[in-house]
Amino acid sequence: MTFTIAACIIALFFAMNIGASGAAASISIAYGSGAIKKRKNALIICAIAIFLGAFIGGSEVVKTIGSGIVPQSLLSVKVVLIILISATSSLFIANLIGIPLSTSEITVGSVIGVGIALQSLYVHKILVIISFWIIVPVVGFTFALFLGRFIQKLEIKYPQIKGKKYKPIITIFVIVIGFFEAFSAGMNNVANAVGPLVGAGIVSMEYGILIGGLFIALGVLFLGGRVLQTNAKKITSISLLEGGAISGTGAILVMIASVFGLPVPLTQVTSSAIIGIGMAKDGMDIWKKQVIAKILKVWVVSPVFSMVISYGLVKLFIDGDLYTLVILVGVCAATLGTISLIKTIKEDQRQYQENGGGI
Repeated sequence: MTFTIAACIIALFFAMNIGASGAAASISIAYGSGAIKKRKNALIICAIAIFLGAFIGGSEVVKTIGSGIVPQSLLSVKVVLIILISATSSLFIANLIGIPLSTSEITVGSVIGVGIALQSLYVHKILVIISFWIIVPVVGFTFALFLGRFIQKLEIKYPQIKGKKYKPIITIFVIVIGFFEAFSAGMNNVANAVGPLVGAGIVSMEYGILIGGLFIALGVLFLGGRVLQTNAKKITSISLLEGGAISGTGAILVMIASVFGLPVPLTQVTSSAIIGIGMAKDGMDIWKKQVIAKILKVWVVSPVFSMVISYGLVKLFIDGDLYTLVILVGVCAATLGTISLIKTIKEDQRQYQENGGGI
């Protein structure tokens, strides 16, 4: 009973962090383009949309997370607790530094880590999911790049579009599209928090989606401001039409994936589309911005990080294998030490070149 209560508490905390990360990023376009002036209003609209999306269309992805990656029989209360701890710790760290992290990646990574430790995985389903993690952001980037160039030409040919006459219409359009993008986030992301609970039979599908959607919405309101600021203001400046193009791309791709029960990285779709628009405006210079490199690195590291954590926790608390945990910690320490050493060597070389001497 204690483990069950702990799993539910962590799931709700995870749901709030999901709201802070992916959900807040989904409304960042409408905010960054100026369609929604105040950050508070953007977060309120996002919270409403995210709850409705979870409640109305979140069940298919919940089924995938709960029983489509590992056999449902493996999802004991302890295993669910391990999955949630692994995913929540990864996401919480990302939220602290203001990076829009994909909750789908870290949740699936956590489930995969458990499956590897218990030697039971649906490999075909995992390959399908991972392939969509690559395909969907690439499609989003490409589509936004072409739309960005088209919008630039359109605004040059018809400058009156940017005038006061058409601005109210375009503003409403962007807000509506942003609402549907947040709605798609609810459809896809609620599964990350409650999918393991539903799979283990701890809560019913209907109750899990209802409570999960509510706590994601609370996370948007109370924790989502920093990630919203990162996506909307730090990557590139965008016009109203560009904002509508980005939000529309994200909403369509994620809704389609959700209908088929595929957990996809909405945050990556949005960020990739923003980068595509930025490349249409600034060319290759957009890739020089440090925030983009930072986001890309977290995308790569996050699923592996959560997978390693869940694998190690299974070995420690279920298999009682302390030796494997020691090896994992040693590998992580060696990796961090190697990275630090490489940075030190590069810094020494730079100082040597600048000062023209040795020790």
